[in-house]
Amino acid sequence: MTSDGTVEFEADGLIARVAALFADAGLSAAAAERVATTLVDAERDGIGSHGVAMAEMYLERLRRGSVSTRETAEVVSDRGIAVVLDAGHALGHLTAPQAMRIAVDKAKALGAGIVAVRHAFHFGVARHYAAIAAEAGCIGFVMCNTRPLMPAPGGAARAVGNNPLAIAVPVEGEPPLALDMAMSEAAMGKIRLAEKSGRAIPPSWAVRADGAPTTDPAEAIAGMLLPAAGPKGFGLAFMIDLMCGLLSGGASGDAVRPLYGDLGEPYDCAHLFVAIDIGHFGDADAFRRAAAAAGARIRGAPRASGVERLYTPGEIEWERRRVGGSRIRIPASVAATLDRLTDEMNAGRRADSGRAIA
Repeated sequence: MTSDGTVEFEADGLIARVAALFADAGLSAAAAERVATTLVDAERDGIGSHGVAMAEMYLERLRRGSVSTRETAEVVSDRGIAVVLDAGHALGHLTAPQAMRIAVDKAKALGAGIVAVRHAFHFGVARHYAAIAAEAGCIGFVMCNTRPLMPAPGGAARAVGNNPLAIAVPVEGEPPLALDMAMSEAAMGKIRLAEKSGRAIPPSWAVRADGAPTTDPAEAIAGMLLPAAGPKGFGLAFMIDLMCGLLSGGASGDAVRPLYGDLGEPYDCAHLFVAIDIGHFGDADAFRRAAAAAGARIRGAPRASGVERLYTPGEIEWERRRVGGSRIRIPASVAATLDRLTDEMNAGRRADSGRAIA
């Protein structure tokens, strides 16, 4: 363990360890590796709240059947630019790339593609799927609804999820510009990671169940998240809930179940993926050059006193991935959980190998 309370891994080795757990839980080797790679990529981006720490809950849901071992979503309807998929409660890390690639294919043919997904499950970092569209020369939008976590302005009860939104734009010679934000001041995953790591949270993130401010992550989890920018964050979250749930014919509002509640009960969220092909609007290369120039303008703008650098959306995450290379640090508590899960898997295999065959 390092002095900062983390444990360092080689990325490939960490992917292999996590993939082995998902393969043992019933996924094919290829699907298990895709899920593990997505989780480790979140760690490389510095988004540990959506990384390896999620594996324990995912695996328990696979074991209990609330997450299926399906690896693709089924097409429910396909009409022009609009497609509806049923994910069958499969891991979102598998069905989200599928949905965005369908949206991109529609966009290349028709100018835009919109794919709504019902009976979906948590997909981790939304930006990863928006970037699929950007890397194909499209603008990508990704949305997801969650169970209610935030009150309406002036409310005293959870009314709407902190439903995330990601937008990615292609840029010449650079990674995509990529906005990724939950509509709360902080994602619930960050609060759970703080709890696991024994850290306090800022008082602006959440309130207790009685509405009082808190810095205790356990009280925040039992209480309510606070919307980003007050009524603006609430309003955006509400609209995302409607678009994801109603367009897909899936769940919205409190029909989406708690991610960490009864792990035997399907989460049942809904996703929405949109791709807009730049080439249908004009010169795609000129767009990319203009986007690069816009990013350079932001980075080159005057800085406030004491500020060393200005960043465009997503740039910090791309930079962390570049600088970190193949080395990844995860909290010691998460590494200990990974060790325990691996030991349990190996013990189960030894027990199975020792059983007589009837």
